[in-house]
Amino acid sequence: MPQVPIEQLKDYIGKELGHSDWLTVDQDRVDRFADCTGDHQFIHVDPERARETPFGGTIAHGFLSLSLMPMLMEGLMVTPAGTRMGVNYGLDSLRFIQPVRVGSRVRLALTLLDAYEKNPGQWLLKGRAVMEIEGAEKPAYVAETLALCIL
Repeated sequence: MPQVPIEQLKDYIGKELGHSDWLTVDQDRVDRFADCTGDHQFIHVDPERARETPFGGTIAHGFLSLSLMPMLMEGLMVTPAGTRMGVNYGLDSLRFIQPVRVGSRVRLALTLLDAYEKNPGQWLLKGRAVMEIEGAEKPAYVAETLALCIL
C-alpha cells in the first residue's frame, strides 16, 4: 500500500485509486471455498445441475467474491505515512449486484471515500470497492469497506 504524508490524505478523497489485475474465478477455487465454508449448494459445485439454471453454469459464492477483496486491493489503497499495520474494520455497506460465473475474470476498482484520525495514532479509511466482471455491464458487488491503519 502506498504511504502518503497524513496532510496529503485529504487530496485522495473522492479519487479512484486504481484497478487490480484481472483474476479468473475457476471451479477449483469455488470448490475449495465450498469445502472451507460447508456451503455446497449445487449452484456453486455441480456444473451439470447448474447448467439447468438461469445462470447456465456454476457461479461463485457471493462471499467468495467478497473474500477476494483483500488480495485484489493490495497495492491500491493509500495509507498514512508511518502505518505499521492495517486491519480490516468491516463494511459500512455491501450489495451483491450480479453473480460471478465460474470462468469469469474479475478485478477490483477502489476509490477512497474518507480518511480521519479515529484515535491518536489510528486512522480510519473508508473506500468504495467495486468488483468488475470482464465484459459485464453490472459489477458483482459494490462495498464500502473500512480499514484501520495503526501508526
